[in-house]
Amino acid sequence: MKILLLGSNGQLGYEATRTLFCYGDLVAVDYPDIDFTKPDQVIKFIEEINPDLIYNAVAYTDVDKAEQETEKAMLVNCHTPAKIAQYCNKNKVPFIHFSTDYVFDGQKNDLYTEEDIPNPINIYGKSKFAGEQAINDSQCTYVIFRTSWVYSMRAGGFVKKVINWAQNNEELRIVDDQIGNPTWARTLAILSTDLVRNNYQDLYHYIQEKKGVYHLAGGGFTSRYEWTKAIVDYLPGDVPTIVKTINPAKTSDFPSAAKRPLFSALDCSKFESTFSLKIPKWEIATKLMLSN
Repeated sequence: MKILLLGSNGQLGYEATRTLFCYGDLVAVDYPDIDFTKPDQVIKFIEEINPDLIYNAVAYTDVDKAEQETEKAMLVNCHTPAKIAQYCNKNKVPFIHFSTDYVFDGQKNDLYTEEDIPNPINIYGKSKFAGEQAINDSQCTYVIFRTSWVYSMRAGGFVKKVINWAQNNEELRIVDDQIGNPTWARTLAILSTDLVRNNYQDLYHYIQEKKGVYHLAGGGFTSRYEWTKAIVDYLPGDVPTIVKTINPAKTSDFPSAAKRPLFSALDCSKFESTFSLKIPKWEIATKLMLSN
C-alpha cells in the first residue's frame, strides 16, 4: 500500500510520519514540495504519486492572521481539500482529514458531540467547516477527525510558549475562561493511524463503513489556565524557570483579531466506541510528553 502524507513538518504530520511508515510505502511531503494555496498543483502531485491512501495533516491554523488572510485560509482549509476529495472519489482512494473544535461557537457550555450543529465565529473555524462540507459533498470515502488544542515540543505550539514564558517571567496571566481538550500530537497520530494498521488489506471498504466525522482529542477537558499550571508543574527538574505566580485572566483582557469559542471541549465517546480505542487523559499525555 502506498500512503501519501501531506504536511509532514507540522505538529501532527511530524508524529504521523513516525507511525504511517510502518504500514506501507510512505511518501511524506510538505511545503515547498506541495503548496496548498495552489490546488491544481497539489492534484498534479497526487496524480504522480498515485497513492492508495491520502492522510492530510495540512492546515492553516493562525487563528488571528486568518481574519486578514481569508482567501489563503479558505484555499488551505477548504478549496484544496475539496479538490483532493474529488480526486479521491474519482479514484476510489480513502481520505483521512482533520478539522477543529473551532467549528463550534462555544455557547453550549457542555461537551460538543458530532450531532451538534457547527456555528463558527471566526474565519479559521469557517474555513475548516467549509472544508468539512466540501469533503462530504464530494461523496468520497473519508473520515474527518475534529481535534482540539494540539500540542507538541515543536516550535510554535502552546506548550513551547508556556515554557518560554515561564523561563522569562516571574508572573504569568493566563485565561481561565477558554475550555478545551489539550491533545498531544503523538496521541492524535497514533489513534488516527491505528485504523490503517488494522485494516490495510481492505482499507477503502473499512473507511467506507466508518465514513463520517469523529471527535478525536485529548481525554477530559480543562482551561488554558489550569493547563498552564500543569505544564509548569510537570516540567523536569533540569528545565530552569523563574516563574513564581500564575494568575487567572479573562479572554477579554487580551484583545485579538479573531473571536474564540470559550467552551469548545469535544465529546470523543463516538470515536472510542466505533474504533474500540481508549483516549488517554490530557494530564497523563502532557506529563508523558514533558518527560520525553
